[in-house]
Amino acid sequence: MFWGELDGAAGPTPCRTPLGERWGKQVELFLSTFVNKVDRKGRVSVPATFRSTLASNRYPNLLIAFPSFRLPTVECMGSDRMEEMQQRLESLEQFSDEHENLSLLFAESHQLTIDGEGRVILPETLKEPAQLADEVAFVGLGATFQLWEPAAYAAHRAAVRERARRQGTTLPPRGAADTARRP
Repeated sequence: MFWGELDGAAGPTPCRTPLGERWGKQVELFLSTFVNKVDRKGRVSVPATFRSTLASNRYPNLLIAFPSFRLPTVECMGSDRMEEMQQRLESLEQFSDEHENLSLLFAESHQLTIDGEGRVILPETLKEPAQLADEVAFVGLGATFQLWEPAAYAAHRAAVRERARRQGTTLPPRGAADTARRP
């Protein structure tokens, strides 16, 4: 039930409105960090807010996951984002090194189906590179999220926060991202 649907009474706007826009399409965002336990069968509960965001995808009970190229983590997204990445990959020369490098994302991806209890089974090929064991940190990154071993994420978060502080990192001015993408 959404706000404003209580006994026909008027109320605030429904809370499932999209939070962002990417390539002209409204999207909900993966926000916050959650740590969940992995059960003895290798299942972990996907946070409810992440499941809600995934539900806005063409395949709402599907999570796409692959080992990160850069970090000891698992990159995750919904089916719509993965299809978008495929379209972007197709803009590269098919036999180029860059195309081959990025095609590896698809070769190493796993389609994880969310069960009726909101859980996914993490295959060993995903758990090993990120050293996932008893607990998993779900880290929201806007259009995507990552799965981390909680202590490794704490160290990574501290290092990134310190780097951002040292570099004086700020967001670009409004409209700058749109301008940068235009030819």
